[in-house]
Amino acid sequence: MELERGPISKFMEKNYLHFNAATVVDAAKGYEAHLTKGGKMLISLAGAMSTAELGISLAEMIRQDKVDIISCTGANLEEDIMNLVAHSHYKRIPNYRDLSPQDELDLLNNKYNRVTDTCIPEEEAFRRIQEHIEKIWKDADTKAERYFPHEYMYKLLLSGVLEQYYEIDPANSWMLAAAQKGIPIVVPGWEDSTMGNIFASYVIKGEIKASTTKSGIEYMVWLADWYAQNAINEGVGFFQIGGGIAGDFAMCVAPMLAQDLERDDVLRWRYYCQITDSTTSFGSYSGCIPNEKITWGKLDLDTPSYVIESDATIVAPLIFSWVLKH
Repeated sequence: MELERGPISKFMEKNYLHFNAATVVDAAKGYEAHLTKGGKMLISLAGAMSTAELGISLAEMIRQDKVDIISCTGANLEEDIMNLVAHSHYKRIPNYRDLSPQDELDLLNNKYNRVTDTCIPEEEAFRRIQEHIEKIWKDADTKAERYFPHEYMYKLLLSGVLEQYYEIDPANSWMLAAAQKGIPIVVPGWEDSTMGNIFASYVIKGEIKASTTKSGIEYMVWLADWYAQNAINEGVGFFQIGGGIAGDFAMCVAPMLAQDLERDDVLRWRYYCQITDSTTSFGSYSGCIPNEKITWGKLDLDTPSYVIESDATIVAPLIFSWVLKH
């Protein structure tokens, strides 16, 4: 039986009638229609969406099979877990625009790293995870085993060793939901993250081999196989939050299969939505409109496409609420 829409969806349908607001509803309906027809969906996470606590809505999307695969930065991979284990130690600074350079240095000296209005506590967040992930890395290294960055994080979460530190409702951790569901994640440029930096430090010190973590090229090879298997029938949609490497890395798999592997049996992306506040400008990937992606073989002529020029921390939970019928 079809579930009745909840108050958030009803509010959106009544009030979001024009401009960016109307596009939010259109994109949400398009997302829902793509899944209803049997299509798959990839979500890409750029920026600091995990520190913005997107997990409150994204985790339920994962649990309800509204997401099939995620492409994210190394920062989003780890910062959801940091929030899970160190939430009470975070510091919010509403007047962050007024901070002086000395104020910023004081935060650093007190072991706080600022992300806009939110400071991540180094000791409770970074080091708490490092203590346990180091053992998993080194154990794999000793056994000559190799895993992707997200697979190490899944091992960490599923081992239960972090449960003693949980400081939020674990139902609000998208990484924990993803680990429990076993959905695939690709993490391009993982070395550009705190845990990636820490791993590199062990490699420099000769304590771990670099090859113990699988590379970005291996992620692309794996993604090509996954996409080829799933880009059939109704195909795969692409819900892009922000821009950057998390978006473009995953999106490039479609033209690579068609142009470089000369496959003519694989569909291009069959739904596309981007939430961005980046303007269309000279060479900007984050701000380029969907039509430009057609010229690269990423989207097709009839791919339903939406661009929402707004703040993803506001818009993404609304779209997820619509898809979840909240």
